[in-house]
Amino acid sequence: MDPAEAEFLAEQELVTIIPNFSLDRIYLIGGDLGPFNPGLPVQVPLWLAMNLKQRQKCRIIPLEWMDVEKLEQIRDQERKEDTFTPMPSPYYMELTKLLLNYASENIPKADEIRTLVKETWDTRIAKLRLSADSFVRQQEAHARLDNLTLMEINTAGTFLTQALDHMYKLRTNLHSGESAQSQDF
Repeated sequence: MDPAEAEFLAEQELVTIIPNFSLDRIYLIGGDLGPFNPGLPVQVPLWLAMNLKQRQKCRIIPLEWMDVEKLEQIRDQERKEDTFTPMPSPYYMELTKLLLNYASENIPKADEIRTLVKETWDTRIAKLRLSADSFVRQQEAHARLDNLTLMEINTAGTFLTQALDHMYKLRTNLHSGESAQSQDF
């Protein structure tokens, strides 16, 4: 899975908007949305919120966890723990990127939020690299990926699968070389 596919999945997450138009329910394959009344909050998928925002038909309400104090706590907790801590959303990075690109004027302290999410991401990726390095060095056969998001797994996935493939080839060559030597005597 590539980052664009993870972003596509993130666009299905529900966000709250304040529409500035009236419309009855919208009947979609994924479910009914609305009704839309000016000034009354309604939950819609992120893809629709971004579309309406681009057409200046709504204001997007920041997600509950998109708050400087909460993100500072998340970042500090992540730095303190050796293991991966649960994130506020399985798509925290994608949601932050999309919302700050399309609706930064609706999100208080957008630059600070961007920085805090980036710092959390960097901490988690550094942990992931250290875990992968330890995994490969110890020649482990399996690992737990608790509390990792899809984008984080995607980031390390290519490197890790290639490293494991090389380890497998080295092990099979080593074992076949040992069995050939034992037959020579």
